Amino acid sequence: MAGAALLGRLTWRVATVTAVVDETPRVRTLELEIPGWPGHAAGQHVDVRLTAEDGYRAERAYSLASAPGEPPVITVERLEDGEVSPYLTENVRPGDAFEVRGPIGGYFVWRPADGGPLFLAAGGSGVVPMRAILRHRRNSMSDVRARLLYSSRTLEDVIYRAELDGEDIVHTLTRAQPSGWTGYARRVDADLLREVAWPAEDGPLAFVCGPTSFVESVAAGLVELGYAPGRIKTERFGATGGQ
Repeated sequence: MAGAALLGRLTWRVATVTAVVDETPRVRTLELEIPGWPGHAAGQHVDVRLTAEDGYRAERAYSLASAPGEPPVITVERLEDGEVSPYLTENVRPGDAFEVRGPIGGYFVWRPADGGPLFLAAGGSGVVPMRAILRHRRNSMSDVRARLLYSSRTLEDVIYRAELDGEDIVHTLTRAQPSGWTGYARRVDADLLREVAWPAEDGPLAFVCGPTSFVESVAAGLVELGYAPGRIKTERFGATGGQ
């Protein structure tokens, strides 16, 4: 049975776009309808495959932005030299379809039974799996404490801005800040983490996602603060983010 389930997750399925939301000028969220979807955990991802008329195929992995029990959702940041993201962020409309495979991943996931407190750190579009975790926490009515540290270039680059306003969130804007800005205006380092992260003696569970430099800096800073390395889960991507 386990082998059949794995095979099912690795099977390419046709995903139909049912809704499109422009989060920022460069970022778009797509809600998908996928026949035979087996369900997913908060923090997993899917592979997306596009096939051109000449048969050329391009694949990219995208974190799922929705909580378990919700329709599968991906949020895509446009990369100017990308093969997949420009189409998904500029051309796709409701009713369009493409292939997906998943859900994939069992390490960077959170379930209510895993406990907390949760310290989430995201750089740029690394906030996508954090949204899934926070929604799962809320939908499951978990009483686990959760705090999100979110590093973005500017306020206009903040993804899920309205939704995140209801969370315990700490923003830092690394490139430019609006007039009257009262949040942080710096890169994430050990000193900033010391101010906003849960104390190590609370035994927190940390999730860190973003560009490699951001993830390495945050993970090292958390270890310096006394976080147990085994309680720090990281996920990296190559795109430029808030850090």
